[in-house]
Amino acid sequence: MKLGAFFSTPGNHLSGWRHPSAVTTTDMDFRQYMALTQLAEAAKFDTIFFQDTVAVGGSNAMAHGDRSKAQLSRIVKLEPTALLAALATGTTHIGLIATATTTFNEPYNIARRFSTIDHISGGRCGWNLVTSQIEDEAGNFGLEEHVNHAARYERAAEFYDVVTGLWDSWEEDAFLHDKDSGIWFDFDKMHFLNHKGKHFQVRGPLNVSRTPQGRPVVAQAGSSEPGMELAGKTADVVFTAQTELAAAQAFYAEVKSRTWRHGRTPDDIKIMPGLTPVIGRTMSEAQEKYDELQSLLPDEIALASLSRFTAGLDIRKFPLDGPLPELPETNSAKSRQKMVVDLARRENMTLRQIARHTAAAQGHRVVVGTPKMIADEMEEWVVKGGADGFCVICNYYPKPFTDFCDLVIPELQRRGVFRTEYEGTTLRENLGLKVPPNRYAQR
Repeated sequence: MKLGAFFSTPGNHLSGWRHPSAVTTTDMDFRQYMALTQLAEAAKFDTIFFQDTVAVGGSNAMAHGDRSKAQLSRIVKLEPTALLAALATGTTHIGLIATATTTFNEPYNIARRFSTIDHISGGRCGWNLVTSQIEDEAGNFGLEEHVNHAARYERAAEFYDVVTGLWDSWEEDAFLHDKDSGIWFDFDKMHFLNHKGKHFQVRGPLNVSRTPQGRPVVAQAGSSEPGMELAGKTADVVFTAQTELAAAQAFYAEVKSRTWRHGRTPDDIKIMPGLTPVIGRTMSEAQEKYDELQSLLPDEIALASLSRFTAGLDIRKFPLDGPLPELPETNSAKSRQKMVVDLARRENMTLRQIARHTAAAQGHRVVVGTPKMIADEMEEWVVKGGADGFCVICNYYPKPFTDFCDLVIPELQRRGVFRTEYEGTTLRENLGLKVPPNRYAQR
C-alpha cells in the first residue's frame, strides 16, 4: 500500500480550523509544515503533497461585493515549490510533490523548478500536473473568463511533452568535469528539444542536468474524460476523489487500461484516492468527533463551498431542505461536479445535506471509525482493485494526522500491508516506479 499525506491546511473540513485542538496558523507557518513532514517521514509515508491555485478562492464573487465566501478558511497558502525546497533540507526519504498548473505557467520554468528541487532533495521531487480548476485564477493573468476546459487539457498534453523533453536535455553521464583535459561536458550528450507546437515553441536545452531519479515523478489529479486520458499518457501517480468502492474500481481499471495506447503498462501508474479519517477508540467516539466537527459548520459556509460546483447558479435561492437543483455544466471542476450530483441523486440528499457533506471533505471519502475499521476499509480497497494506496487528508492539523500516524499506521504495518522501512532513497524507488530512460540515450 502506498500512502501520501495531502496537507490541506489549515484543514480540509471548512470549519475544522474552529476545533479546540486545531492550530489555525498551519497554512502559513513553516515550522508547522516541517513538523508535519517529519512526522509523515517517521511514519514511512511515501510522499507529502500540496495542492495549489494561483488565486484566492471566491475572489471573483468577493470582487463584486459577495461576502458569502469571506469566511472560507483556505484563502492563503505558501507557494508550494518554494516550500518543497525548504522541506527537503529537513528530511531524507519522504517524497515531495506539489501542484503547478499548466494553464498559467510556462514549460521551461516548470521543468527547471522541479528539476532543481529533485537535485536539492536527492531524487524525491514530484510535479502534480493539472490544469487550473477554479475560475478565479483567470483574472490574475489578463483574462476576463476562464480558459475552456477542452482547451486547457489540450495545452496540458503539449505542456507535458515539452517538460519531459527538456528533462532529457542531458544524458546521465554528460558532465565530465575533467580538470586534466579541461572538458566540462560531453557536447554529444547535450540535446536540443526544438519543440514547435500549437501552444509552445521551445528550443532548449534545460540549464539543469539530469536528476538523481532520472526525472521528477509526475502526478495527475483530473478525473474527467480528458483528465483520465492525460493520466494514461503522463502520470506516475494519480490523485483522485472516490467515495464508493465500485466507482473506484471502475476508475482504477479505466485509467490503467489507457496506459497501453501510450506505450506504457498499468504498473507504471499508482492510483491513490483521497481519504479523510475520523478516528476514535470506539465507533461511538469516532462518530461523536465527526458530529462535533459538523456542528461547527454553518449552513451558509457549506453553501458557499458547494457553489464552486454550481457553474454560477445561485443555490442560495433554493430551499435548503429541497433537492439539489439541476446544475449548468461547469467549465472548472467537471469530474467533481458530476460526483457531487451523482451522490445527491443516489442518496436522495437535500441541498443542505449535500452542501454539508461536500464542505466536510471537499468531495473526498470520509471514514469514521476505529483504527482497525479504517485499516479494514483501506485494505479492502487495495485488495479489490480500487486503489494502490491513499492520500490522507485531515479535517484539521495537527492532531488528526498525529492520530493516524500513531494508531492506523501500526495497524497497517502489523498486517504486513504497509512498509516498516523505506525501500530506497528516491521517490521512484519507494513507489516502485521504474526510471524513464533518456530518449536520446535510448536511441
